[in-house]
This record gives sequence, structure tokens and C-alpha cells, in this order.
Amino acid sequence: MKRLAGKAFVITGAGSGIGQSSALRLAEEGAGVLAVDQSIESVNATAAMAREGSGRIIAFQQDITAADGPKRMLGAAIQAFGDVDGIVNNAGIGAAKSAHLTTDEEFDRFMDVNLRALFRLSRDFILERRRKGGIIVNLASVFGLTGYPGSAPYSATKAAVIGLTRQMAADYGRDGFRVNAVAPGMIMTPIHSEERQKSNPEYYRSFVNGTPMGVTADASVIASAIAYLCSDDAKFVSGHVLVVDGGWLSTKRDLPVEETPAGYHFA
Repeated sequence: MKRLAGKAFVITGAGSGIGQSSALRLAEEGAGVLAVDQSIESVNATAAMAREGSGRIIAFQQDITAADGPKRMLGAAIQAFGDVDGIVNNAGIGAAKSAHLTTDEEFDRFMDVNLRALFRLSRDFILERRRKGGIIVNLASVFGLTGYPGSAPYSATKAAVIGLTRQMAADYGRDGFRVNAVAPGMIMTPIHSEERQKSNPEYYRSFVNGTPMGVTADASVIASAIAYLCSDDAKFVSGHVLVVDGGWLSTKRDLPVEETPAGYHFA
């Protein structure tokens, strides 16, 4: 049984990584997906990866920060599928910078991509669906829930995404909207490849050795979480931040396996 059959979603940043994996997963669940990215080549590749028997994926090129972006994305989804049941605000940017190294222009860019574009698409979706309700899933981060060295502008925007998620859930629940967020931990994507992560040994160790499960994961684990939140299996879940991090937030302690005290886990 396909949980999302007959439903349609807009997914931003769907040309690679978590966005691409999510577009494919929602399509496998039977949904129609408008896959949005600045790069038409990337989303064309995503659409071409859809399996036979899956829901339809339509590639759509859009700068999500453009003033007419929300109208164009929602309009394209409605034209293609007849309606739009939900949005997945996945697109975002990241960089390791502390506050004193961040210029006003850089901070504005983080705000524009990670928060303002998400807010505007969510607002227009709510206005479009105000008599029907709908589903909003936002991509947050574990860095929006805890501090991490050298991550000021990124963490600030992701914390704001979490606050906005909870507030919209509170404001629009009685109108039939469910609004949730997913907070990934260390996820391997083309941008955040294992090779690139290992180029920063301190960062890599703090995540891998600080994760109780002792492994990293790929984008499919986030896609699974998003598919759940988009489905009726989560029909009573709203205002929630689903952390998918292998347990990293439970400890955040860099403890090499060979130094783990005896008795901490089964022999």
C-alpha cells in the first residue's frame, strides 16, 4: 500500500542529497512531486531516477529566494497535479563560521535561504490551502537545538526554523495544518561526503565517536522520516521536531571506542 497515493508535494532543494532522496521516496509512496532546484540539470536527473510504478516527479527550476518563487512553485504543482497537499522546505545553505567572522551580507544570505524563503513558501501554502489544511515539513538541524563551535549563522537560522515550525503548528492546527520539522545529525550527501568530513578530523570524530550508534547515515534515513511526517501515520503529530542523529544529541561526547569503559555495552 502506498501511503501517499493521490497526494502532491513541493520539495525544494530536490536536485541532490536529502531533497533528492526525499523526492524519490515520496514518489515511491505514490505521491506526485514537484522537485525544485536552482539547477534544472540536477532536478532533471532526480526526475529521471523515479522508478516505474512510482508517483510522477516533475522537475522545476526556481531560485527559492525570488519574490515570485512561492507563487510559481505552488502554481506549477497545482497545474501539474490538480492540487498541492504539502510542502517540504528542504533547501538550505551551510558554512562553518563564528559570529565575529560573519559579515552582514553573509548573515543576510543565511536568513534569505534558510529562513525567509521557507517562511514565504509556508505562508503562501497556508493561504492557498486555508480551507483544506495541509502538511508542512521543514528541514532543521541538530545545530538548531544545541550549540556547536563555529556555526553561528547556520545554527541561528535552524533554531529559528524550529521556532517557526512550532508557532505555525500552534496557529494553524485548527485549520487542518500539520507542521513539523526534521533535525538531521551527520548525514552523508554529495556536498557533505565522507571524504570531505574526514578532511576535518575534529568535526568527524566529534560526530562519529560522539554518536552512540557509532555510524553515519545517508540521506535515505531523513527521507524516511519526511515520508512518515507527510503520511497519515503521523496524522496526530504536529509541532514536533523529529531528531534523526543516531543518538548524537544524547551525549555529544567524543569517546573513542577503545577507551569506552567496561560495562557500557554488551560484550
